[in-house]
Amino acid sequence: MRKGDMEFFESDGLRLAYFAEGEGTPIVLAHGFASTHRVNWIATGWSRALMEAGFRVIMPDMRGHGESDKPHEAEDYTLSAMAADLVALLDHLGEPGADLMGYSMGAMVALVAAMEWPDRFDRVIAAGVGARLLDPERDPGPVIEALLADDPASVTDAGARMFRVFADQNGQDRVALAACFEAVRAPFPAEGLSRISRPVLVVAGETDTQAGAAGALAARIPGARGFTVPKRDHMKTVGDRAYKEAVLKFLEG
Repeated sequence: MRKGDMEFFESDGLRLAYFAEGEGTPIVLAHGFASTHRVNWIATGWSRALMEAGFRVIMPDMRGHGESDKPHEAEDYTLSAMAADLVALLDHLGEPGADLMGYSMGAMVALVAAMEWPDRFDRVIAAGVGARLLDPERDPGPVIEALLADDPASVTDAGARMFRVFADQNGQDRVALAACFEAVRAPFPAEGLSRISRPVLVVAGETDTQAGAAGALAARIPGARGFTVPKRDHMKTVGDRAYKEAVLKFLEG
């Protein structure tokens, strides 16, 4: 990734980074927690695949991540605020609307964007999420403790340690991520799923215990479809060929 290619826009008083490439139908890609646009979408081949399919690919670094501003208060990381960032990016680019795909945290943001901004997003793909999103008890404590621990070797919770290692690999601000995680693990506004009027594809890996079953979440959204990526967990689903093929088929049809 060439450093000079990053561009910036303003949203909610924050300076946020994005990268756009390709020509054609615009699609916004919202990456997962502790990731960046480069790690989630370029390194996995997603950006190339979408450009080859005729899309203009618009990839922000979500607030708190990558080259975007990183506030340290949980109140700055509500799903609604991050959904509004995506709308501000469309406004900045002069795009009246776009398709939208999010992974994990980005999928939560995408679903909220579909609830709150139905006139700005066309087709929506929510990947790396499933039935677990409907669970009102999603304790953020172990991951927050792992992110703030002085020594990552002291983290005993395997799932929390995975997030800590991923954050360190990506050179992230761990205090900002802890605030972000507290906010995104608040109860998801599941009552709004029934109001979504856009075409939605929900994708989750067959062995993704963090997400749970894609079909159970898709069943809560009118007309949505679920797709299960065979033999993949949360970290390995994102670059999987079957995931790409399912999304490209959905976008074609």
